Parts: sequence; C-alpha cells; structure tokens
Amino acid sequence: MTDLGYLNWLQAHTRLDFWTEPRSLGYVDIMARRWDLPMLKQALRRRDMDFTVLVTDVASHLHEQDKLHKLARSKSTTKMDWTSYHSYDEINAWLDDLVTTYPDIASVTEAGTSYEGRAMKLLKLSSGGTGKDAVFTDGGIHAREWISPATVTYFINEIVEGRDDGMLADVDFYFMVSINPDGYSYTWTDDRLWRKTRSDNPGSVCIGTDPNRNWDFHWMEGGASDQPCAETYAGPVPFSEIEMQVVRDVLNDIVPRVYLTFHSYSQLWMYPWGYTSDLPENWMDLDSLAQDAVAALTAVYGTTYEIGSSTNTIYIAAGGSDDWALGAGGSEYAYTIELRDEGRYGFELPASQIIESGIETYEGFKVVGKFIAANPLSKA
Repeated sequence: MTDLGYLNWLQAHTRLDFWTEPRSLGYVDIMARRWDLPMLKQALRRRDMDFTVLVTDVASHLHEQDKLHKLARSKSTTKMDWTSYHSYDEINAWLDDLVTTYPDIASVTEAGTSYEGRAMKLLKLSSGGTGKDAVFTDGGIHAREWISPATVTYFINEIVEGRDDGMLADVDFYFMVSINPDGYSYTWTDDRLWRKTRSDNPGSVCIGTDPNRNWDFHWMEGGASDQPCAETYAGPVPFSEIEMQVVRDVLNDIVPRVYLTFHSYSQLWMYPWGYTSDLPENWMDLDSLAQDAVAALTAVYGTTYEIGSSTNTIYIAAGGSDDWALGAGGSEYAYTIELRDEGRYGFELPASQIIESGIETYEGFKVVGKFIAANPLSKA
C-alpha cells in the first residue's frame, strides 16, 4: 500500500480528523485526540513519513479564535455584514429581507427542511424572462467550513447591489447558502469542528454522515467509509441524508448549466471526477474555464489556487455532489472550490479575511457567469 493509500485508509477506518484530504503532493493536516496521538505518530514513523505538530492544543486555539469571533460580532452594526460570521438563522432572515429590498430580482422559496427541522431556502436572482441558462451555487456542505457560506453571501450581495457586470441580463442565479444547516448550527453551539450532518445512525453511538460522500453517483467506490464513526462515513445508502435529497431535487428541477460548491480549505479549483483518475469527456472545457476563473481570482491579491480533477489533485473521494451534478444531474460544468487558506488558520479563517475572500473569489465567479452569458446553450 502506498503512503497515500495508507493515509486514505486511516481516514476511512479511524476517528482521526483529516482537516485536508490525503493528497500525493503537499501537506496533509490531521487532528488527533490526545489519546490517539501516540498511535498516529507510531503509524507515521513506521512508514518513514515526516510530520510536524502545528497546534499542540486545539481546544485552546479554538477558545482564542472564539474570543476574536465574538469581538467581531460585537462590532457589527447591521443584520448582515462581511466583517463577522453569521448564524444559520441570521442568514435565512437576510435572504428573506432580500425579497423585500430587491423584489424585482430576488425570490426565495423553501426547498425543504433538514433532519432537525430547519428551513432550507433557495434564493433565485433573475431579471426575468424565460429560457436562460442557470448557475447554481451552494455552500456549507461541511459544517465547520464557515468561510464558505460567508463567501457565497458576499456573491449574493454583489449581485443584488448591481455589481454583476451585466450577467443578470442573460443568466439566472440560484443559491443555497448552507446546505448542512443542522451541522452548521451545531458548530455555533457545541462543536466548532463538526463536519457531518446531525442524523442518527441506528446501531451506533456516532452521529451524522459526510454529506459530500452521500450522493448517488459511484457511491462508496473509494475515499469514503462504511463506519458511522468515521468523518467520511458515506451513510447507509446513497441520499440517506434528507438535506442532500432536498438539494438533489432542486438540481433536478433547475438542471443548472453550471454547478458550483464552495468548501474550505486548501485553495483548490477542482472539477470531476472524484471517484476515478479518469477524466470527463469535456475535461478540457472544464479546465479551460477553471484556468480563466482562477487567473481572475489570483489577479486581485495574488492568492494562488491549484486546478485539476478532484482525484488527480487530491485523492479519490466518491459520492461527491460535483460528480453527481456532472454525471447524473445534467450540468455541463461542475466545480468544487476549496477556499482560503492553505493551513495557517484552516477552518478558523479570521473574519477579517471574509471580505478579501469574497472579493477575489467573486472575480472568478464572474468569469464563470459571464462565460455562460456570452455562450448560451441555445448557441452552443
């Protein structure tokens, strides 16, 4: 077994928390509980794999970050801003307010409810008319990745404020800001580093499923676990998670030409496939648009992103939403974007970086939107 394969085995068969996915090049960030640390060190030494301890006390680190988070919120003077992170209820209330403030372009529907009963809202931004291509964007599929919903709401605000560079005339935009609402809410109340959903697993004391291993396209064909306590547990069956059923049904209804899903962290712009190292038939088109988007992103602050297919960029991870969107959902373009940073702060990206993340990533987002506007499917 290769070192990469061994790391993937550890991720699937232990309770080690891989903050970044195993990959052939670069670093892999792993959080180990105190009682698991000797095992992890021994395993790495046995395979002559170098390692460095970056954070000796994660709990203390989270406590310090929480103080900064609360300080940023105390300075907030509006319902929604991008100088602090916002709860799920605050985000939903803001989405509802958009309909009142921008009735000509914004509409909100309740697409479904989560396992714990939270409303899952779908925002549509459109200038009207029919037959337009659609771009669908989601965030927060992994609960602890707070910069994802924050960045997605930044996009929304730019569009409604008229900074869409004309995209809205020719493209309809759909957003589901946080598609793991129970998990996201749990990170605000109980465990900042929670990743999965919050559904019960019969016969197990462990809660939740990895929602980005739960999609019914080559489900459980690699990079996922059948053990409920694992962070990459794929669920008992595909689409076992009600939240992913809701998003699937929305995508089936819209059939967006572009599917975008935002994660953190690692600064990657990836396209399918995640279940195999083989490439999609249209991989050159996927790669070309990704290259243009990342070039625009990087031009803002110099932030660099790696581009490629998921399996060839990191490692095999079947059951992902982007694979389903391209392989089963009818989308022509599908991307998973891993936002800032590369590990210094990880999931605890300071709120002071939300605006910069939003600004630079929106430039990439606009490249995608303007490409679709300039190349409508009817003229393809």
